[in-house]
Amino acid sequence: MVRNYKKKKTTNTVSDEILIDALREVKINRETFKNISEKFNIPLRTLERYSKKVDVDELLNPNIVKLTLKFGYSKMSQIFTDEEECELTEYLLKADSIYFGLTVLEARVLAFSYAVKLNKAPENWRNNKTAGIEWFRGFMRRHPRLALRTPEATSLARASGFNQHAVSQFYDNLEFILNSHAFGPMDIWNCDETGVTTVQKPNRVIARRGFKQVGRITSAERGELVTLMVAVSANGSYIPPFFVFPRVKFQNHFLNGGPNGSVGCANPSRWIKENHFLEFLTHFVKNTKCSKENPVLFLLDNHLSHVSVPGIDYARDNGINMLSFPPHCSHKLQILDVSVYGPIKKYVNRAMDCWMTNHPGQRMTIYDIPGIINECLPKACTPSNIISGFKKTGVMPFNKDNFDEHDFLSSYVTDRPMTSESSSTSKTPTTDPSKTSSTMICTTGPSQPLELSTFTTISMRETRPSEFPDSSASITIAENENTVEQLRPHPKAGP
Repeated sequence: MVRNYKKKKTTNTVSDEILIDALREVKINRETFKNISEKFNIPLRTLERYSKKVDVDELLNPNIVKLTLKFGYSKMSQIFTDEEECELTEYLLKADSIYFGLTVLEARVLAFSYAVKLNKAPENWRNNKTAGIEWFRGFMRRHPRLALRTPEATSLARASGFNQHAVSQFYDNLEFILNSHAFGPMDIWNCDETGVTTVQKPNRVIARRGFKQVGRITSAERGELVTLMVAVSANGSYIPPFFVFPRVKFQNHFLNGGPNGSVGCANPSRWIKENHFLEFLTHFVKNTKCSKENPVLFLLDNHLSHVSVPGIDYARDNGINMLSFPPHCSHKLQILDVSVYGPIKKYVNRAMDCWMTNHPGQRMTIYDIPGIINECLPKACTPSNIISGFKKTGVMPFNKDNFDEHDFLSSYVTDRPMTSESSSTSKTPTTDPSKTSSTMICTTGPSQPLELSTFTTISMRETRPSEFPDSSASITIAENENTVEQLRPHPKAGP
């Protein structure tokens, strides 16, 4: 039988109410099959077939609305009940939320072990020590919340860094600053860097079906990178961008074709450093006109170049209140990463494809990137994109409860409960300062800086091979374990 059979005809489908009335006329009132078939528009053979199977006592019941007789094709028998499959589904979803999702083979091994525990494993499952591939396909169809996806590689630092303690500490600091100053949307700014390379990621093209390799022209195998730094405010505006070119000395012609008012500098390493960030702060003050009388809130990550003493002193002297995000949380809290830089990369790739089409045989250089940014930046830095980024991160309007428990499941593996011993000694941390990180806050004005506590970067212990089942063997089952999570506990870091 075909795997996904669909009935081709919808004719001759009779409801239970009409069928019951017709059978009463035949079985009780002794009408002929031919007359009742024409009266109720029911096929003659269908009426005769059901008349032989239905009991008269059932038809005499005036409250009957549905026949107990099974007719037509019945549903194929399932290995697990609906409740058991829902439990298995919830386990798979939680495993995905904590970034330890199961592969197809691991899910089939888990289903087999669960069936063995419930004494429901078919013979072919026992022979192969795994659930059948046909069962897995049917299971995925029955639960549309599940899908087979290719995961994105996520570092342990990012998964464990976005935890409830670190995020709550950031929002406490943000609330303290907002209560200390009367900041409006035009006074709250966010800045961040991103890289723009001369080799684009080509968009999908129409090609011949059946060919494995489809090409698209790029400038080179590996391109040169230019660092782009942008600052946006909560009212939807932005200042001209700041460029860092991979050169020893900066020349003014580097910015030819770039956005009006943009500035730049040069660094052979292509990355921004402390002196470059100080130049950006000067550029920021020039465009925002901020001062001690007109202070602003400046949200940024705690990159090493952002926390230099000259930069902090300059910010304090010009009314810039700097608040940094917790480490490894920019994918959730950085406004530009959330709603602006994604569209910028999309528009840049599209513009570079057009550039390569309009300049056949030529290679794109770093001096063409300012012109590309001049075309793409207004399309990505729209007021709606910027304002939605501030709203989604809970910065403006301020929302301390912006993230729920599900958002923090990525740190489930390394989270540990606060013990009485650790809470009593929290005022005198014994961790190595080189292995700790904290939120940087720099305020100006009459309010005092908020006293911050440090939080240790937690490392997960090495996973032992015995904790995970071999892909070719079933999972070890304990006698008193009946749930899926007891059969295969989610990974958890040791103390």
